[in-house]
Amino acid sequence: MARILVIDDNDTLREGVAQVIRKMGHEALTASGGARGLRLYQKHDIDFTITDLKMDDVDGMVVLNTIRKNDPNALVMLITGHGTIEVAVDAMRNGAFDFITKPFPPDLLRTKVNKALKVRDLHKEKERLEAVNAALQEDISGKYDFNKGIVGDSEAMKRIFNTVRKVARTDSTVYVFGESGTGKELVARAIHDASPRAEGPFVKVNCSALAETLLESELFGHEKGSFTGAHKRKIGRFELADQGTIFLDEIGDISPTIQLKLLRVLQEREFERVGGEGSVKVDVRVVTATNKDLKKEVAAGRFREDLFYRLHIIPLVLPPLRDRRGDVPALIEHFIAKLGTRTRSEVRAISPQALAVLQSYPFPGNVRELENIIEQSLVFAEGAQIEVEDLPAFVTNSARGDVLEIPQGERTLPEILEDLERQLIVRAFRKAKGVKTETARLLGIKTSALYYKMDTKYKIDESVLD
Repeated sequence: MARILVIDDNDTLREGVAQVIRKMGHEALTASGGARGLRLYQKHDIDFTITDLKMDDVDGMVVLNTIRKNDPNALVMLITGHGTIEVAVDAMRNGAFDFITKPFPPDLLRTKVNKALKVRDLHKEKERLEAVNAALQEDISGKYDFNKGIVGDSEAMKRIFNTVRKVARTDSTVYVFGESGTGKELVARAIHDASPRAEGPFVKVNCSALAETLLESELFGHEKGSFTGAHKRKIGRFELADQGTIFLDEIGDISPTIQLKLLRVLQEREFERVGGEGSVKVDVRVVTATNKDLKKEVAAGRFREDLFYRLHIIPLVLPPLRDRRGDVPALIEHFIAKLGTRTRSEVRAISPQALAVLQSYPFPGNVRELENIIEQSLVFAEGAQIEVEDLPAFVTNSARGDVLEIPQGERTLPEILEDLERQLIVRAFRKAKGVKTETARLLGIKTSALYYKMDTKYKIDESVLD
């Protein structure tokens, strides 16, 4: 159904045109003069405007020029008399879509309306494709080889790879949980690229980066005039992701209002644009990610329980880098190759001493932090490989035992103390070269207490020695 604006100061003609349009199944808005017609046009999202050429207050040429100035793609048809055909032809040279000479039969009006709406549909599809292209341009890296995009050969990462391959062939909603920097977006893209939707769009949204009102418009779009500054219809990210995948990052930060709207999309696969009345149906695969414990958010009343269970269909937990240190050498090699061109570096390797320092670093920022460390080291390295002195000072200080990493994010005091205790145990275990009795001695605790903390409480094994 289309929304068509009819402007004419002749009541009989105006209502007759509107009646034909309504019988065609479309909505007709009417105005008895050009000034009121322009006000209606600014307020509503109009698909096609039909206006009389000669009117007392504001004539059809002014209506045409005003509308086309604000929207060069707007479709406007002029109603003319026999004596004004030359003027109508001139108007078409200035952007009018068509004209119709009165008196005219209903069949001719219907033909011209259908012709205009076909052009309208082409404009909308072009607009949609341009919006999709703009969204994709935000991440110009495009697709990548799965095994090159996510690096790791540890048992933890092998389990992740296996899970990704299994869930990719489905349309089930995936919930990716992991600390900041663990690669949640890479996993989401890998799921998309390995899925039957791979030829469709992959659209990502950082839910924590926008205020509630802006996020609602970004996700679902808005109609023209729905709020101050909404000068034209905006297509939302869900609509852009139709036939593809939408990745909602930092889903734990959305407001209760957005949570409710998202729940409806997940349940019914439809939504309304902000300020819109008709529903928009979409076929999208939803992948969400967060570094928050949503179960705790539900218990605290900050996240809807029904939405949590809609998102938590296939949970995928990404391990922090400190729990898969065996992947550090491969990641370093990957980043040296990846960042060499950007940094104009001739470095192709890392020295054993520098590698040992990095393998002992706790990486609170995970893989993203390691990438930043390697890029900085490549900038300052002068030899053929990265040496210890090329590493950032905070890394080498940590390796000397001068620094303990304070856990990031919202955590309670007991959680922070437990994280620090775990760091101290791992550090002593490495210094004792894996001998637990020596580790207990260095920590000043009983061996039985150490066994409990390592085997039961923190599940620390010899993999931390890699």
